[in-house]
Amino acid sequence: MVEPDTSVLSRRAAAFVALLAAVVTWDAVAPHLDAVSVWPTVAIIAAGVLPATMGLILVALPVWSRRRIVTVALVVFAAAAVVTWAADAHLAANFCKLAAYTCSGWVFLALFEELSWVLLIALIIPFVDAISVAAGPTHTIVTHHIQVYSAVAVAFVAPGGRAAGLGPPDVLFFALFLAATVRWQLRPVWTWLAMTGMYSLTLVIANATDVSGLPALPFLSFGFLVANADLLWRRFKPRRA
Repeated sequence: MVEPDTSVLSRRAAAFVALLAAVVTWDAVAPHLDAVSVWPTVAIIAAGVLPATMGLILVALPVWSRRRIVTVALVVFAAAAVVTWAADAHLAANFCKLAAYTCSGWVFLALFEELSWVLLIALIIPFVDAISVAAGPTHTIVTHHIQVYSAVAVAFVAPGGRAAGLGPPDVLFFALFLAATVRWQLRPVWTWLAMTGMYSLTLVIANATDVSGLPALPFLSFGFLVANADLLWRRFKPRRA
């Protein structure tokens, strides 16, 4: 067994702390800034806040395989998210939710035995999410119970307090796909770039088309598949007899 390079882990930990401090500071300060119009708000979230926040998952990625630690963290952060939200500590709750959903994705991935299972999920969830957003539970929650969505979604805050959100499955599968690239030697950084870019694109499209909800998982799956298309093809292409 190869021991991890402690200097690399130390640099990652330092990078995570620095990035977390920057994102938390922004989320704390942004609501007190003057609001800007719609498209500057979209640009700030899509090009800055969302990538920085989701970057925390990329930097923390080596932790995914520590199953006991991740499982305990899932329970702790889930409980903390409920308590902090109930106490109106929404800033703390936001990062507890992000951590809990990320750990959920990593725990879920531990149940997968083959890369083909991940590929199957990537092909199925776009249809499930599209149906849910169009006429299923997600549509009902967003249309009639927006306070429920706000309670469970991870928010990406813009000046003036405006925010975009990703639901629990959006973060869970983001973390799952990203960890899968490490487990099966795919492309973690390119996958992160593609999936984050796709999430930013959903925000742009949702505002351009003026829809209240847009399924994000089809874009996520597309980003994962495109970033690793050639490697997946080599693994699963039909072999000649």
